[in-house]
Amino acid sequence: MSLYLLALLPVCLAYRWYRERKRVSNKEDKYVYITGCDTGFGNLLARHLDQLGFNVIAGCYTDKGEDELKKVTSERLVTIHVDVSDSQSVSQAAAHIKTLVGQKGLWAVVNNAGISTPSAPTDWLTVEDYKPMLAVNLIGVIDVTISVLPLIKMTRGRVVNVSSVFGRVSPFSGPYCVSKYGVESFTDGLRLNMVAFGVKVICIEPGFFKTNVTDRLMMTNNLKMIWDRVSQNVKEAYGQKYFENLIANVIDRFQQLSDSDLMKVVSCMEHAIAAVHPRARYSPGWDAKLFWLPMSYMPTWISDAFFLKNTPKLKISEL
Repeated sequence: MSLYLLALLPVCLAYRWYRERKRVSNKEDKYVYITGCDTGFGNLLARHLDQLGFNVIAGCYTDKGEDELKKVTSERLVTIHVDVSDSQSVSQAAAHIKTLVGQKGLWAVVNNAGISTPSAPTDWLTVEDYKPMLAVNLIGVIDVTISVLPLIKMTRGRVVNVSSVFGRVSPFSGPYCVSKYGVESFTDGLRLNMVAFGVKVICIEPGFFKTNVTDRLMMTNNLKMIWDRVSQNVKEAYGQKYFENLIANVIDRFQQLSDSDLMKVVSCMEHAIAAVHPRARYSPGWDAKLFWLPMSYMPTWISDAFFLKNTPKLKISEL
């Protein structure tokens, strides 16, 4: 029986490849709204979709981001200012989009905007440290989606949410993984809600890629800032050596794992938007496919043991 199943595998893979090749028609009539287009995945996706002939509405946080993007794209691409953590800004952007798309509706929204700091051991943080990241990475995703969902239902289009492999597994503490787990849950629930309306809801779960969000200097400076402000009791409990090892660990891991080929992620985003039959989930990056996702299916004691072995040690004598 297992031999028959093994023999069927190439057939199934060939069928999936053939089925997923087909792209939607009339791209020139389709509008795609992307958040976080100042840099990184969002910027590259906006330029890529513009080249393919889609009508791109690029949400940027800064004037500089808008100006730079306009210089390298066609007149079809429209930039708008949006702060996804500000509901008024999100609503204003949605109202402007409604005037742009008219009766054609909105084909897709890509919730790409995100931040990665502050990040540190939980007892180094306060609840106030969680709020800005949740406001951008989770509440922003929900707010933006709801603001344009009626326009997407008009086209039976797409909602594409950018999560992370750290929405599946938490090798470190802090608000980042919390926010991405939330994105996964929101996406799963919305996907089921939208089946009746013909709207496809897709989750992108990248591994480590070299973007502003994973900048090593930013991450280490963030840790230093948090360490400087923690109480003396916390410093004595962890010790200076632990802090130094944590900084070295961050530098080492980011250097080892960060992939500079952002098109691996952008190609998945493009497929989610343009394919007639997109997948429910994409996991770009070899580290995502070969390590993080398999690790997420492991028994907890195995994943805990692995992560503890590969993080700085805190000796009991220091407590």
